[in-house]
Amino acid sequence: MTRLPAEWEPHAGTAMCWPARADMWGTLFADAEAAHAEVANAIARFEPVTMLAPARSVERAAARCGPGVEVVEMPIDDSWFRDSGPIYVVDDAGATVATDWRFNSWGAKFLPYDDDAVAARRFAGRRGDPVRSIDMVLEGGSITGDGEGTLVTTTQCLMHPNRNPTMTQADIEKTLSDELGAERIVWLPHGLALDDDTDGHVDNIAAFAAPGRLVLQGCDDPAEADWLRLDVDRRVAQGASDARGRALDVVTVPVLPFAEIDRGAGVERVVVPYLNYYLGNGFVLIPTCGHPADDDMVALIADQYPGREAIALDVGAILAAGGGGIHCITQQLPACSRNSEPASR
Repeated sequence: MTRLPAEWEPHAGTAMCWPARADMWGTLFADAEAAHAEVANAIARFEPVTMLAPARSVERAAARCGPGVEVVEMPIDDSWFRDSGPIYVVDDAGATVATDWRFNSWGAKFLPYDDDAVAARRFAGRRGDPVRSIDMVLEGGSITGDGEGTLVTTTQCLMHPNRNPTMTQADIEKTLSDELGAERIVWLPHGLALDDDTDGHVDNIAAFAAPGRLVLQGCDDPAEADWLRLDVDRRVAQGASDARGRALDVVTVPVLPFAEIDRGAGVERVVVPYLNYYLGNGFVLIPTCGHPADDDMVALIADQYPGREAIALDVGAILAAGGGGIHCITQQLPACSRNSEPASR
């Protein structure tokens, strides 16, 4: 029997990938590199960080990252390791197992993705971790768990026909139960309206703060499509219970920021959800974008994680321009009794 640990459980380290898809970032490529380095260096204050980079970028990544970040050469197509990397579970003996799900580049949106499709197995092989391959498309950003058998996801993403069109919801639930130890799955209907790249990943809108407590992204502007979408999600969550039978205690972060990014050929409007934050050993790392509500929303999130240092990084708009956020570019490596070495060893 295996269990998906909660993100707040102890980490052996964090794995990330250096920006690689130049045609996606365009004129923002150097900004994307700076943002990835800033995130990596912030995390490295608290736990080891392994940065995976293609051969052409190893020297540049090493120059931009601090001494707490080990840069390791590995072929990659993209930098969203939350989705292409392994999802680690813990077995009854306390050892980690790398689950290797099929990766199809969010419905074959970005080509090529041959290296990312095998990135989870390659990475686990470097660590000497046992690997279990699962014949189902799943990205790490599409689920969040409480460590006690409750998962939250979105119907928009997991039931999208570009993922697993022959699987029913019951089929998906059984696979998540068998592989991740999910005893209760809460299906929120919607992701963010502008999240076309991932088809509504849950890590933009929801994260557990503790067993029984779910933090949700809200939207306080009725003129935005997300005002209705996120309110529907809130009502679904408030009517749900977890795997232990507790009614979910829902905390809403009410402000949803938007920003404008100049790509040279025109200005792009992006959404920068505060909920795309990352938890590690003693910290919570929160994306911001210079919105007037940043300080208040960061303080609200910090209140949900007492004893952790809340760090706001103004990288949200740049990462959103690439299709994600801080959570999307990170992947925790759970610590356990038999396999707690940093990823690069």
